Amino acid sequence: MSVGFGFDLHRLVAGRRLVLGGVEIPHERGLLGHSDGDVAVHALIDALLAAAGEPDIGSRFPDSDPAYRGISSDVLLAKVMDDLRPKWAVVNADVTIVAEEPQIAPHREKIRSKLAERLGTDRITVKGKTAEGIGPVGAKEAIEAFAVVQMEPRR
Repeated sequence: MSVGFGFDLHRLVAGRRLVLGGVEIPHERGLLGHSDGDVAVHALIDALLAAAGEPDIGSRFPDSDPAYRGISSDVLLAKVMDDLRPKWAVVNADVTIVAEEPQIAPHREKIRSKLAERLGTDRITVKGKTAEGIGPVGAKEAIEAFAVVQMEPRR
């Protein structure tokens, strides 16, 4: 077994779509990033790569490469899974999205289902938390996400 951990944080800005866990969520602001800024998927990708002993998302998909400008993080996750799937099976994953708004609970099952499909396992949990008004997330300036993944080598 191998375990990986991932984290990401992006600033909320006007004029961008809000995408979390591969799901577009109605909101007046979205996450600033070279890609679509999906912090949940970025944290998950970093956890997957860490568990596989691979370099992080920034090494694999550098923000200096114009090919990734505006790209869907779901596409990046699919590429990572295409690379990892021959050698690794995802046993389970846990993703926590920290945001004052929007509330994650109404979107949790859609996010969980989307990520489960991508990872090839139903053993995935998605949780929404708030920052209790503390820091940039608490001030509604940003959203952050944490992810833990357990994988096993394919035989």
